[in-house]
Amino acid sequence: MALYALSFAEISDYARRETFSGLDDLFTSNYAPPVSVIVPAYNEEATIADSVRSFLSLRYPLHEVVVVNDGSKDGTLEVLKEEFDLWESDQPVRLQLGTEKIRKVYASATERLIVLDKENGGKADALNAGICAARYPLVCCLDADIILEEDALIRAARPMIESGEVAAVGGIVRVANGCEVDSGRVVEVGTPRAALPNLQIVEYLRAFLAGRTGWSKLNCLLIISGAFGMFRRQDLIAAGGYARDTVGEDMEVVTRMHRSLRERNRDYRILFIPDPVAWTEVPDTLRVLRRQRDRWHRGLIDTLLRHRKMLLNPRYGTTGLLGMPYFFLFEFLGPVVELTGYVAFAAGLALGILSLEFALAFLLAAVGLGALLSISAVFLEELRLRRYPRWRDLAKLTLYGVLENFGYRQLNTLWRVLAIVSFLRKNTEWGAMERRGFDAAERKSPARKP
Repeated sequence: MALYALSFAEISDYARRETFSGLDDLFTSNYAPPVSVIVPAYNEEATIADSVRSFLSLRYPLHEVVVVNDGSKDGTLEVLKEEFDLWESDQPVRLQLGTEKIRKVYASATERLIVLDKENGGKADALNAGICAARYPLVCCLDADIILEEDALIRAARPMIESGEVAAVGGIVRVANGCEVDSGRVVEVGTPRAALPNLQIVEYLRAFLAGRTGWSKLNCLLIISGAFGMFRRQDLIAAGGYARDTVGEDMEVVTRMHRSLRERNRDYRILFIPDPVAWTEVPDTLRVLRRQRDRWHRGLIDTLLRHRKMLLNPRYGTTGLLGMPYFFLFEFLGPVVELTGYVAFAAGLALGILSLEFALAFLLAAVGLGALLSISAVFLEELRLRRYPRWRDLAKLTLYGVLENFGYRQLNTLWRVLAIVSFLRKNTEWGAMERRGFDAAERKSPARKP
C-alpha cells in the first residue's frame, strides 16, 4: 500500500510536469546525445522489414538502428539486404563484451542502419554484440517485434539529458492485443475480446504504474523490461553487459548495474517513467503464458541468488535494504507462502479447525484488497495518462481487475511455484513463444538458444 501511495504521488507529479515539458524543443536541441537502437533478431523474416522501418522513422535528432541477426535459420538477413540496400562494410567492431563470432557487418546505402550477422548465441549475446557495434553514447535495447510510439526515444532520453547521474531509463510496456495497428504504429487503442489478454492488461498496469514507479522513486528499481530500455553505453559496458547464461537477462543486468555503480561509489539513478510507450503482443493461450511466466520466475530466482551479497547490505543503499528483501520475500518466496496458505485454508475448513464466518470474512478482505489494488491501477491510468479513450474499455478492465482474483491469480501462483522446481532441476530453456502478429496472421517465433 505504501508503494502504491508513492507511485500515485509520483505519477500525478509527472503528469503535471508534462504540461511544461518542452518536449518539442528537445527535437531541435544540440543537447540530445545520439542514440543507437539495438534490435536482436532471430527468425524474424516475416516482420523484420516493417519493424526496422518503424525504428528508423522514430522522432529523434540523431539515431541509428543496429540489427543483430543472431544466426537466423530463415531469410531474415536476405530480407534486410534486399529492403535496405545493404553492402558489406569494413567497419570494425570493438569487442568490449563477450559474444559469439561476428561473421560480417553490413551497412545501408540509404539509411542509418547497421546489420551484424553473427553465430547464434541467444538474446543476451546478440545485445552484447549490438552494444559493441553501437557508435553512440546512449543505447536503446528493443525486441524486434515491439512497436514504439513515435516520440518514445526522446521521452526516454530526456532524464539522461537533464541529469548525467541517470544511468538507465525504462518505459512502460503496454498490451497491443485489441489495438489497431497500421504501418508499425498503434493508431487506435482498445481492448481485446478474449479474457486472457485483458487480464494481462490489468496485470501490466499494476506492475508498471503502481510498482515500478515506486521502486524508481526509491532508486531501487531492479528491472527494466527487455522489450524497451535505454542505457548509457559506458555504464552498461562497465557492468559487464548482458549475462549470457540466464533467461532473465533484463533483470540481471539492471541489478548488476546497481551493484557495479555502488561499488564504484557513483552517484546515480535508474529510472522508470510512464510515458515512453512500447506496445507488445501478449500470449492469448494458457500454454504459452505458462511458459512465459515459468521463464520470468526462473530468471528472477537466478538474479536474486547471483546477487545475494546485496541482500540487507547497507553498502548497496535502498537496493540492498529495500528492493532485494522485497523481491526475495514477496516475489521469490511469496508464491510458496500463498499456495501453502490456500492448502491450509482448505484443510482448516475441511477439518473444522477454522470458523466458516471468519474464513469467509478473511477471504472477502483478501479478494477485496487484491481487487482494490488492480482497480486503482486502472483508474490511475485514466486519471493521469488516459491511453484508453473509451469508457467501455475502462469498465471492462475494472471488471477484470476483480475477476483476476478468482482463478487467474491462483494459476499464476501455481506456475511460479512450479518454476521454482524447474529452477532447482537446472532448467535453462527459453521456451518457444507463439504470437499471432499485429496483423493477426499466425506466425511462430522459435525458441532461442539459452
